[in-house]
Amino acid sequence: MSSYHEPVEELSQEARNFSRALNSLKEEIEAVDWYHQRVVTSNDKDLAAIMAHNRDEEIEHACMTLEWLRRNMPGWDEELRNWLFKEGDIMGAHGDHDHDDHDDHSEGSSDSLGIGKIK
Repeated sequence: MSSYHEPVEELSQEARNFSRALNSLKEEIEAVDWYHQRVVTSNDKDLAAIMAHNRDEEIEHACMTLEWLRRNMPGWDEELRNWLFKEGDIMGAHGDHDHDDHDDHSEGSSDSLGIGKIK
C-alpha cells in the first residue's frame, strides 16, 4: 500500500525521497515509543536494559534522519535552528519566531476573519 497522497508518477524523485525520510522518521519515533514502553513495564532488569539499548538506537536513527531532512528539505534547517537547544520556556520562544506561513492572511485582507494574530 502506498503512503503517497498524490499520484506517484507526478512526484519528483526529490519529493519521493522527502516522503521516504519523513515516513522513516515516523517509524523510528514509533519504535522509540514501543521500546520505551517495554523498558518501563519489564520486570526483568536484563531485558529492560536490552530494550533501552534498542530504544536508544532508534533515537539515533531518528536523529540521523532529522539531520538529513535539515540538510535537504526546505524549512527544516531554519526551524530546527530556531527551536532546538534553547533554554527556558519552549512556548516563550514562540513569540520570537514571528514569521509564519499563515501570515499571508493579515488583518483586513479579503480572506481574513479580521481577528489578527494572537500573542
